Amino acid sequence: MSTTYEKGLQESDTELANPDPLHEEPAVRKADYTPVDHVSHFTGVAISVFYLVAAGVTIWEVFSRYVLHEPTFWAFEITMMLCAAAWMMSSGYITLRQRHIAITVFSSIASPAWRWRLEFFALVVGVIALYLLLADASERAYSSIVKVDRTGSAFNSPNPMMLKTLMTVGGFLYLSQLLVNLHRHVTSKTAKTIVKVVAIYMAIYFTIGLLGYFLGEDSIFGMLREYLSEAGKALDPSKALQMRSYDLGVISIIMVVLLVVLMMTGMPLGIVTLFVSVLMAVAFFGPRGLFLVASNAAGLLEHYSLVAVPFFVLMASILERAGIAEDLFDAMSIFAGNMRGGVAVQTTVVAVILAAMSGVMGGEIVMLGLVALPQLFRLGYDRKLSIGLICAAGSLATLIPPSITMIVYGLSAEVGIGDLFMAGAIPGLMLAFFYAAYVLLRVNINPKLAPTAAEAAEISGRTQGLTRERLIAVVLCVFLIGTVMGSIYGGIASVTEAAAVGCIGSLIVAAVRNRMNWDVVSGALMGSMATVGTIIWLVLGAISFVGIFNLVGGGDFMRSLFLDLGLTAMQTILVMMLILVILGTFMEWIAIIFITVPVFAPVVMQLAPELGLTEDQAKIWFGILFIMNIQIYFLSPPFGPACFWLKSVAPKDVTLQEIFISVLPFIALQIIGLVLVMMFPQIALWLPEFLRS
Repeated sequence: MSTTYEKGLQESDTELANPDPLHEEPAVRKADYTPVDHVSHFTGVAISVFYLVAAGVTIWEVFSRYVLHEPTFWAFEITMMLCAAAWMMSSGYITLRQRHIAITVFSSIASPAWRWRLEFFALVVGVIALYLLLADASERAYSSIVKVDRTGSAFNSPNPMMLKTLMTVGGFLYLSQLLVNLHRHVTSKTAKTIVKVVAIYMAIYFTIGLLGYFLGEDSIFGMLREYLSEAGKALDPSKALQMRSYDLGVISIIMVVLLVVLMMTGMPLGIVTLFVSVLMAVAFFGPRGLFLVASNAAGLLEHYSLVAVPFFVLMASILERAGIAEDLFDAMSIFAGNMRGGVAVQTTVVAVILAAMSGVMGGEIVMLGLVALPQLFRLGYDRKLSIGLICAAGSLATLIPPSITMIVYGLSAEVGIGDLFMAGAIPGLMLAFFYAAYVLLRVNINPKLAPTAAEAAEISGRTQGLTRERLIAVVLCVFLIGTVMGSIYGGIASVTEAAAVGCIGSLIVAAVRNRMNWDVVSGALMGSMATVGTIIWLVLGAISFVGIFNLVGGGDFMRSLFLDLGLTAMQTILVMMLILVILGTFMEWIAIIFITVPVFAPVVMQLAPELGLTEDQAKIWFGILFIMNIQIYFLSPPFGPACFWLKSVAPKDVTLQEIFISVLPFIALQIIGLVLVMMFPQIALWLPEFLRS
């Protein structure tokens, strides 16, 4: 690995999917750590290794099934428990490091005084939301521990008990760290004293609940627990508010407006969705509504498909640190030929291969920004053309499988993730072709924009062709892509199992490249833990919100609203796309998925006959349209995350304004691709149908 690449990698943000480049708060110095800070930090470090262990367990299941012909009866449940533990118990660490996903559009431009108020408000709301969630979730966990809830499978593990307990423990870590952050945030002695009193009250409240449950109702703690429970029931706002008498449209508007307003304050999105869920559940159903929120949140931990997310993120993180991008970039010089702009084509090919190996867009843009962008600048390529190409090509990881975005969408829309992977391949390659063709067209119209490949080789002093090192890089990439995607499409492994195969395969790649050391592995594990932790806690809040929103009738109201517009099926789809474009200007992609997909997907299924598609085809086709729209969001100024990721590793003279201008032609190409897939659904549907047949 070159010194330039290694130095750039060390200086860049190695937590691959940092979704909020604007909100980079300085970490608390270890010298200033409180005991809670130490617990959060230690827990984060300790549980980061769980993902690697879970990948090993999953690999063993695949090996046992196909080689030993003796499938295990324990691997699934062990993997779920390890990943759930890592998801939940990362909460303290990511809260300490302020890694939660937030929309900082307004807080970033607010005055210091107003920014302080917004952060204070976010901390207070977070404390309230978690306290109310834990008030019910802890009771469910205690009950599960007493009964020792089990799965009833051949292994009969106590996974239900463990999952409920882990969510409660993770919630307590989150709440404790928020209280410490709040105490650190306020400055006056009075405010600090109030925070301490609140923390002591909560500690006493939950201790009484714990001891009262296990010591019995006749103990003093049992009587206190019963008293607090009755006091909570007496404070029932649903009786005064009479929310059930409201029109469904009014309730839906209240929830959506409250959600958007709180998001605009810069509050972590997971807290926003959780707080609105808790607030509306209590207002609509009274204190017993907390059970609905806790149940929805706990249900997230049972999604086995979600385990693929940390595996793919870990794979991408290891590959980034293994320096595969640099040798791959040099190896792909064979695609440059002697045509003008050949290195840009080479960059696009590398981007496609990296996308097929990782599925994490942030990591791909970082790697391309460190490897390809300086090379394009040095060879005399037009700056705007080079910058736009890196951003656009790097965003292909959202569409080319395996894509983290597709996994999250599939879970929300209940679509087969393998089908989405297959459906995204041709549109992804189509966009890659558009990017390369656009660059070649531009440089042939104006030769000053780029040199020929021979001129580039003379300028760089690098030979073309495949050296031994470059050949090894290509072989490793083909090996990794083949094992991951081949195992899925060949029916050998599920998406989650294939992700584990890729995770272990990335370790083999690092070992072959002599990059297997503790710094690489530990850095990848910590980055993955923080990245996945931010995603999971946002998804947890989003699932809670969607559950309550649908329960009060909001989903039915929104669906009827679309169907009653009197539009044709294609016009309705177009309206949905426009809504996604608008939401993408200020909202995080995970929030967009979990808020809109439960409303849009059923409508699309109802419109399937008018579109000339089956319901299954409509779900897959719309999923690809949705993800292509998300890809446009990643590039769109002024808040496109891809622009900020590239800025974090680009040469210092590259400004955000220059990046924003550079991506505009490529956004136009993405829109053309979106329109083509909308008009000709078989672009997305042909491959999955062909492979299935």
